Amino acid sequence: MRLEPLEDPDPRAVLRALRGALLGTGPAIGVGMIAARPVEVAAGTAVVVTTSGSTGIPKSVVLSRAALTSAAMATAERIGDGAWLLALPAGYVAGLQVLVRSLVADREPSIVSGRFSAGAFTAAAATMGSSVHGERVPTFTSLVPAQLQTLLDAAEEDPATARALRSFEAILVGGQALPPSTWERAVASGVRVVRTYGSTETSGGCVYDGRPLGGVGVRAVDGELQLSGPTLADGYLDDPAATALAFVRDAEGRRWYRTGDVGVIEDGVVRVRGRIDNVIVSGGINISLDRVETVVRAVAGLETAVVVGVADERWGETPVVVAPRGPALRRSEAVQLDEARAAVQEQIGAHARPQRLILVDELPVLPSGKPDRETIRAEVSRLR
Repeated sequence: MRLEPLEDPDPRAVLRALRGALLGTGPAIGVGMIAARPVEVAAGTAVVVTTSGSTGIPKSVVLSRAALTSAAMATAERIGDGAWLLALPAGYVAGLQVLVRSLVADREPSIVSGRFSAGAFTAAAATMGSSVHGERVPTFTSLVPAQLQTLLDAAEEDPATARALRSFEAILVGGQALPPSTWERAVASGVRVVRTYGSTETSGGCVYDGRPLGGVGVRAVDGELQLSGPTLADGYLDDPAATALAFVRDAEGRRWYRTGDVGVIEDGVVRVRGRIDNVIVSGGINISLDRVETVVRAVAGLETAVVVGVADERWGETPVVVAPRGPALRRSEAVQLDEARAAVQEQIGAHARPQRLILVDELPVLPSGKPDRETIRAEVSRLR
């Protein structure tokens, strides 16, 4: 079966090609492909998604028609059916799934025009009002935390944005952990947020508010979360070694995806603690930067902060907090750092306290909306 790289990133071009790929009337498509080259893929393949991810390591994930549609139907079963608004890049799995859900529901998606902004989102949401047999059609969208933060900030000054946010039956938020303070703001504003967990290898989010979607299995093996079910990717394009490492089978033959995330399952609820590989060694002690970041983001003004590890002559490596400048909080940068250090010491220990706080005008992000941690780490290292 032929795979055609899709060079046009326009969402409507992706939608047209995706319709044929899902129905089997057109070739499989490659989005975000590193090299625009025609290749052969297995029958049943719909999309190959190539993304650098947040660590800068390229991955070409092979997704079948069955996996994508299974994920879309499981989402509808969990949160309901309706119309979708695309506010994410169509070349990444979260945006791609908005289009898949629309095709499965046989509804034309609304699309945020141009670069994402509160104004563009509000205008697009305003066009979604429709009804069938006199009943309003529920609306849904998918965002990353930074987008939700932008919209909540705008909603404080613009009633139209506030109404737009409240108009959605559910807003899926994923791609990275949602800071508790942002979630609390959304709830207080009447915004119905669903926190999702998953990856390109699972056809997008497959755990909603800690509970797996229908057909999805979850287990923790030596502390690592693993996922199974009909939404799993077939593997990585032309990379059998990486596929064998990431996708394993248990004694019963069931296939599992190794997420690389540390987590626990408590009373059926999945709790993600961070990345196995996002760990530094400082003074001989392992420190999870994800855990430090979670604590730091609870400090007022640091809700979207990123914590990276940088070289240190004395300790080997130390955590550094990088955050965008926000509204004046009548607290100096030094006070914010002291509060972050105190919170980390209380919840993790003195060894994990961040050494510095660096405020920037804007955090570098990937096209998917996730922080570009490699670029942030490199820029911090240059500042030292």
